[in-house]
Amino acid sequence: MTHVVLYAFDTMADWEYAYITTVLQMELRSGDSHHRLLVAGATAEPVTTLGGLRVLPEVALEEVDEAAISLLLLPGGNTWLTHDHEPVLALARRLLEVDTPVAGICGATRAMARAGLLDHHAHVVDADADEPDYPGSRYRVHASVAHDGCVITAIGEAPLEFSREVFKVLELDDVDEWYAAFKSVPDAR
Repeated sequence: MTHVVLYAFDTMADWEYAYITTVLQMELRSGDSHHRLLVAGATAEPVTTLGGLRVLPEVALEEVDEAAISLLLLPGGNTWLTHDHEPVLALARRLLEVDTPVAGICGATRAMARAGLLDHHAHVVDADADEPDYPGSRYRVHASVAHDGCVITAIGEAPLEFSREVFKVLELDDVDEWYAAFKSVPDAR
């Protein structure tokens, strides 16, 4: 079994990874999953999400077996550009070098861009229109989600589309049906 590693940090945006964590846990409980969710933080100390939830990472990043990672999940949050997230960005760099998928949404995309992780991949960056040029900015696309090779990026307003791309990479069954069920809202009348 491989690990989908969710990077946990103070201010991580709860709604951006919720579909992914829920579906992975449901698959694991049903015995249909080849992936286990592993929550890792800079340390194993609790973090507080934007929604005020306290999350206890299972392990510190340095304890994660990189060879067992099937995907690294980087949620958005308010501290990507103001705090030191270099250890997880370094992990992302090493994973991309061996073609292990890395998925970032919202603020994580800006940090990934500034770290040079998006230099040769079509990507979105969740930023203002006046975001300065960065290495790889010529590969930036204006969309809600981009999936290029082993890199998935999305704006913060697209957690459903982001989750769909993650599920495709993880080769989960019935991804399109799952997406359609959440995307179309039945008439409540």
